[in-house]
Amino acid sequence: MIETFTKQFLSTTLSLLLLIATTPFEAGAQQSGQQEPAGSSGQGAPLSADELQQLVAPIALYPDALVAQILGAATFPDQVASASGWLQQNKNLTGTALTQAVDTQTWDPSVKALTQFPSVLDNLAKNLSWTSALGEAYHTQAADAMAAVQVLRTKAKAAGNLKSGSQITVVQQSPQVIVIQPTNPQVVYVPQYNPTVVYGTPYVTPGYSAATVAATGLLAFGVGIAVGAAISNNNCCGWGYSYWNCNWHGGAVVYRSTAYYGNTAWRGGYYGSSATAYGPNGAARVGSAYNPSTGTYARGASTVTPYGSQKVGQAYNPNTGAYAATHQASNAYGNYGSSVVSKNGQTAYTQHQTTAQGSVGTVQTSAGGKGVAASGVHGSGAAAQTANGNKYAAANGNVYKNTGGGWQQTRGGSSNYSAASRGWGQQEASSRSSAFNSGGGGWQSRSASARGSASGGRRR
Repeated sequence: MIETFTKQFLSTTLSLLLLIATTPFEAGAQQSGQQEPAGSSGQGAPLSADELQQLVAPIALYPDALVAQILGAATFPDQVASASGWLQQNKNLTGTALTQAVDTQTWDPSVKALTQFPSVLDNLAKNLSWTSALGEAYHTQAADAMAAVQVLRTKAKAAGNLKSGSQITVVQQSPQVIVIQPTNPQVVYVPQYNPTVVYGTPYVTPGYSAATVAATGLLAFGVGIAVGAAISNNNCCGWGYSYWNCNWHGGAVVYRSTAYYGNTAWRGGYYGSSATAYGPNGAARVGSAYNPSTGTYARGASTVTPYGSQKVGQAYNPNTGAYAATHQASNAYGNYGSSVVSKNGQTAYTQHQTTAQGSVGTVQTSAGGKGVAASGVHGSGAAAQTANGNKYAAANGNVYKNTGGGWQQTRGGSSNYSAASRGWGQQEASSRSSAFNSGGGGWQSRSASARGSASGGRRR
């Protein structure tokens, strides 16, 4: 009973984690959209005009080119998070050195462009739920999203809160189109405003929060961002500010004079990327995936060589804090692996190993529960301890428990009773030795194992 339960638990946990590791590989190639993808109606009912206005309210009064970059980048929320983290780690890079370093990254041009505006990129990364919704809205309802921006600009102008100045120039191009450009084309100012006030009608954006701004309808501006270097350097950075614009009449972002619809790998809200390399010694694959409906990110990698195979995978949901990681390997002598799952402040660690001599698996939780199950040519057995200290053991059909009053047999004959009753401490020590630090599978401590599997995914 105990051994069956433990094996089933380990098997289910590891299967789920392996699914996390392998699912990204089947997601297809991630692409940059120069043309609107066929069948891009998305998933679920289209957003209403009011819902779209709520989504775009935080960015509607930005200069046109910056709006274009944000709408494009919002269809790559995983890259937004990656680029924001990369900027935090490379604060020493500025000017040409920064743009050249960004140019070597694999991010979409829209994401690269936003690295010139760290505060904007950081805001998108801190509000990934909103960012994902904004990207989905632009991908599936591009013309409607663009129209929502114009509705809000008209409202802000009518309220007397959108006007030309030393930072921005506001032009009423037609009755339905208001264009916002930097007054100095070489310097871009990012406006700061309160969406609940500036439009004359309060707008509350779901999933969005920003730094506190004054409860007035006035636009404020921070330090201007010099964009001339990236604009003028034709040998680098063809994703710079000057390459972006909005076609308000056509209802689409424009990048390098072509309509741009962002990530064409979206499929009803789900998308991913993968890459494969082949060589004389085997093959390697990496992949990532994102599900905006749940906010879950996943990534994984695998290698196959004549000496065996290895797989690693991670999944994380910043909205719920749920996290999982796994590392699995196999060779001519057997297979082994370790995994970690964490949610709601509770964490479980598992390890397993199978060779010609048999199998062993362990589980340990942050609450104090732990268990081990093993089988081999001499039989099978299992032992477990719950978080409240109750102990259970089983071997070859005999089951025992100890809830504080000594060991009692609950199933099977009496032939193995004495061995089981005297062996809890020995079993526990033995299982710890074989499962966590034996030489057969290269076992680590559970904390090191968790770190190892978590760091195994390719950082994008």
